[in-house]
Amino acid sequence: MTGERVDQIFIIAKQWLLSLLPNAPDWVIQIASSLINISAVLGVFMGLFALISVLERKILGRIQNRYGPNRVGPFGLFQPVADGIKLLIKEDIVPLRADKVVHFIAPIMMAATAILALGVIPYGRNMTPFSIDGGILFFFAVGSTTELAVFMAGWGSNNKFSMLGAMRAIAQMVSYELPLLITVLPVIMIVGSLSADAIVAAQGGYVLGGIVPRWFVFTPWGAAAFILFFISGLVESNRTPFDMPEGESEIVAGHMTEYSGFKYAIFFLAEYFGMFAVSGLAVTLFLGGWHAPIHLLEIIPSYVWFFAKLAVLLFVFIWIRGTLPRMRVDHVMSFAWKFMLPMAFTCIIAAAVWHYQSHGVAGWLWSLAVIASVYFGLSWLVDTKKKFAPRTYRFAE
Repeated sequence: MTGERVDQIFIIAKQWLLSLLPNAPDWVIQIASSLINISAVLGVFMGLFALISVLERKILGRIQNRYGPNRVGPFGLFQPVADGIKLLIKEDIVPLRADKVVHFIAPIMMAATAILALGVIPYGRNMTPFSIDGGILFFFAVGSTTELAVFMAGWGSNNKFSMLGAMRAIAQMVSYELPLLITVLPVIMIVGSLSADAIVAAQGGYVLGGIVPRWFVFTPWGAAAFILFFISGLVESNRTPFDMPEGESEIVAGHMTEYSGFKYAIFFLAEYFGMFAVSGLAVTLFLGGWHAPIHLLEIIPSYVWFFAKLAVLLFVFIWIRGTLPRMRVDHVMSFAWKFMLPMAFTCIIAAAVWHYQSHGVAGWLWSLAVIASVYFGLSWLVDTKKKFAPRTYRFAE
């Protein structure tokens, strides 16, 4: 089998399945094609969810010098199956005075949002499940409904801890959604399109003899925007060190406090699917999508490169969780408004400078100068060391 056929094997398989309906009307073909795409996305990411749930515990165990799951199946690989069975047979407890309809719909809405966002990401050459011109706009449009689902979970539970946790989660999600959106604008400005496929195509090709790819992350504005986007993605995915809604010593499990059984599992699944979606969009926007890192490696199928980059970002998510402590909520909010937001706007200016200098060396240096000057200026202005008196620790006799 040639390299081109291996790269397009899933497209060929889909076309073969559709060929089994030779005399069907067009609307039937379109529905069948959509169902195949949906089944493929769900199958791949449900499998990835099961895999990452056990790998995360193993990696965290390694970081913390302890064993991870190692009892259920060989090397503990059947642990996700055991977790799924446990959550399926666990009693579903709903508070007596809860709004039962809202309480039921909230986790479904949370998971549906993340699944819809996964549908517009290009996973390989010609492998975008639903390729639309405004794919990036669609991604953020459906992603913005997450706040509504969180509010529904807190309100529908009729619990003060749940409501406080929901409000805390919404506050940080809205605060970090602004830099998340703004850091995407430089990419859209440079490419001139809201299509995810066009953004990946704009990052094709290599410089310096095929050694350095033309990914946006290798520009000053792209590197800064990628870091800001990744940090904002940590917050949107409710991951450490920004998992404010789940401060166990303060508000229990946040908006999920009154959930148990399979409903709690759906929240857990939605959190991971959101992490996959944000990481996949970061790969698409800044890391070249499915393009190979060097020209000589283009013989490897495109979808392998996409999922390899996705795996690296997911590992960083886990690495951060295992090494950084939870931040204080006022520090989280201050960081968003005083540092993240100004730096996100700076990326737009730096991208404009880079573009109008014809993407050359002068543009690269001027763009770096804009980013560096604002970064050091904000670091000086936001410096909080002088605002806090030294602590005095007193111990009981």
